[in-house]
Order: sequence, then structure tokens, then C-alpha cells
Amino acid sequence: MKLNTPPTCIKSLMIFALYLMLISCTAQPSQENMKQELILGNEHFLENPKEWKDKNIGFVGNHTSLINGVHFVDTLISKGFKITRLYSPEHGFRGQGDAGEKIDHGIDKKTGLPIVSLYGSNKKPNKKQLEGIDVIFFDIQDVGVRYYTYTSTLHYVMEAAAEQGIPVVVFDRPNPNGHYVDGPVLKKEYASFVGMHPVPIVHGMTIGEYANMINEEGWLNQKIKVDLNVV
Repeated sequence: MKLNTPPTCIKSLMIFALYLMLISCTAQPSQENMKQELILGNEHFLENPKEWKDKNIGFVGNHTSLINGVHFVDTLISKGFKITRLYSPEHGFRGQGDAGEKIDHGIDKKTGLPIVSLYGSNKKPNKKQLEGIDVIFFDIQDVGVRYYTYTSTLHYVMEAAAEQGIPVVVFDRPNPNGHYVDGPVLKKEYASFVGMHPVPIVHGMTIGEYANMINEEGWLNQKIKVDLNVV
């Protein structure tokens, strides 16, 4: 038996098919957008680094402080920056320590620079440990989880810098978990070094956004503010 499809039905099907094609085209990112290059904060900084070129720099970082596969400190030194002192968070400056392992002060074998541990006898740099420093660079990859201690180290560095009138430059990096927020907000009575701030377990912020929040929400001691630059 031969079925005759009414012209109006065929026309409707064609219109619907065209609609689906249009939706598909608009939903797919263009090749141009897909090829957009991600520029990290430290990469952007090196495009115009004159402001801090002649300053004594204290550098807070670890094994994630990379730029094009090379440690950012090594890159800065090769470009003539005056790195004066290194500061290491949990796991050490070159990532040699285990989770929770106490990190001692020492000397960086690669550069010969002194390392002040911020995960040992003190977690907040004292006045002597900041002596002679004109600016503090902070470059650590974070994953946006509250119990990672890098944001706590950031807090204490910002607080100590504010007390000594030292500016802080935070080099921003993408948060691999930045697409969602999850978990309860930390209650004040449970605050510790593995969770200092009233944020969810997965907070969705980059390290630069988190630094701004610490500063603007008045979370530093006596609600002081640091001269903060996020790149």
C-alpha cells in the first residue's frame, strides 16, 4: 500500500529539521573560541614586569609554581629579578614533603636562596623573616577545596605583609573545580589551619578571587587590609 504524506506534514518536518540544525550550530563553540589561549597570571605579568624589577622579592611557592614547564622563581632569576627569600607552604618549596609533614627552614639547592618554612615552627612569617622584603609574590596552584592549607598560608602571608606595610602580588590560576560549589559552610568554632574561613568545602574560587575575599571580607587580624595585587 502506498502512503501519501500530506504536503503540510512534509513542510513541518523540514522546518523542524532546520530548527534542530540551527540549535546544533549555536550550541557548538566555534573553532575560533575553542582555540583561545589560556594565559596564567605569571605569564601575563612577564609581558610588562617593570614595576617590581628592581625590588627585593619574597616568593611564596611550591612545585606547582610553573611557567611553561619551568619554575617561576627560576624564570624570574633568569630575567634579572631580585629574589631575596623563598617561603614554603605544606609539602615544601619543591614539593618534597608528605602531607602534614613538618617542613624545616633551609636552603634551596637549585638557587641557593634561603627558604623560610611556613609549615613548621611558625605558619605566619614574623617581622624578622620579612626583613628587607619590598614585595611578596604568591604563586601556588589551588584546587578550590577548603581543607587544602594553601589558602591558610595565603591568609597568614597577607596578614603579616599588611602588618609590615608590604604589598602582595598573587598570580592567579584557574581552579579545576571552579564549575561548582558543594558542602556546608565552615562554622567559626571549628576553624583551624585546615579550614580557616566560612566557605563551603568546595568553594569554586581561584586563588586570586580567594585572596580578594580574605581582604575585602575583613578576615585578617583586626580587619586590616593588605596592598593586594591580583594578576
